[in-house]
Amino acid sequence: MLPRDVISTGPLILRPPVEADAAAIAEACGDAVTGRFLPWLPRPYAVEEALAEVKRAAVRWEDGGAAYAIVHDGRYAGGVWASPPDPCETSGLGCLVAPWARGGGVAATAVRAVTDWLFDHGVRRVEVQAEVENVPALRMAYRAGFVEEGRRRDAVRLRDGRWADVVTFARLRGEGVAGTEPYLPFFPGGELSDGVVRLAPMGPGDAGDFHRMMAEPSVSAFSVGPPTALEDDERRCRYTGYWWRSGQRVELAIRDAASDAFAGHLQLMQVAPALGQAMIGYSLVPEFRGRGFMTRAVRLLVDWAFAATPLHRIVAGTDVTNAASHAVLERAGFQREGLHRELLPRRDGTRADDVYWAVVRSGS
Repeated sequence: MLPRDVISTGPLILRPPVEADAAAIAEACGDAVTGRFLPWLPRPYAVEEALAEVKRAAVRWEDGGAAYAIVHDGRYAGGVWASPPDPCETSGLGCLVAPWARGGGVAATAVRAVTDWLFDHGVRRVEVQAEVENVPALRMAYRAGFVEEGRRRDAVRLRDGRWADVVTFARLRGEGVAGTEPYLPFFPGGELSDGVVRLAPMGPGDAGDFHRMMAEPSVSAFSVGPPTALEDDERRCRYTGYWWRSGQRVELAIRDAASDAFAGHLQLMQVAPALGQAMIGYSLVPEFRGRGFMTRAVRLLVDWAFAATPLHRIVAGTDVTNAASHAVLERAGFQREGLHRELLPRRDGTRADDVYWAVVRSGS
């Protein structure tokens, strides 16, 4: 059985919850964001439910697990709970942060401290699960030193009945903690804009526009791979935050800054940290062509990448017949580097040559 220790870590105190926390617990658990990512919480969440939760926390301790209230500046700021270690000395860990305590690293600090404490008391492995759309939980796991181990498809059922994927993380006792700085940091303020175009992460609300654009003949003619269903594109849009924070890729909606209309899609993919290289790809809605939108969008993304990431080279590949795409890259400062013969499969069964482009960090 784990001891009911009090843990002090930085500005936080972690202690078992008490009845005096009930009002704050009710407010935190009644929050819309908390309810979205903890779908098993009752709605509405009353103080009586919070008092019952304090009692359930005491039972969790008696059953061999742990349940901590996070206290910041004397105020309840959230909770961390751990399951009893199983026969393989593995414990699962969960966390919530109250709305008034978000954005300051509270979750990562608390989770890291409880994980270290579990290791000190015989636990060998600690696991964390984060829904693929729960970007704050994903950030917490990386910052707390956890290593991503894979995804569990349709692992949790949400309040609206939809099934969602979960990302699994773990830390092992005795292993070094990896660096926590992301290779691809999020945009400051969440977006980039030059006043004409705006780049923002793709989200589920963009799936319909994206799907229609990709089905447009002038776009699909240069697409690699089979057509996708709307459900596939919706799933893709739900993954964008996870892909970005994990350093795999950046998926952006290009929007008209004046009207906020969806104008196209821009991605940074095939990220290779060992080479300092990534590839861009893009598509534009027909009605926004001929206005310089894509050139502006590509310049915004390239400038951000060289200013905010370690990337040294950004490359692109284009169908040899796609003159419009060639013009975008030339205007954005890319140079031709070569030709890959018959690299690109077309949907009519033929293959196209690929023109290879690159732009490198200035001053090199």
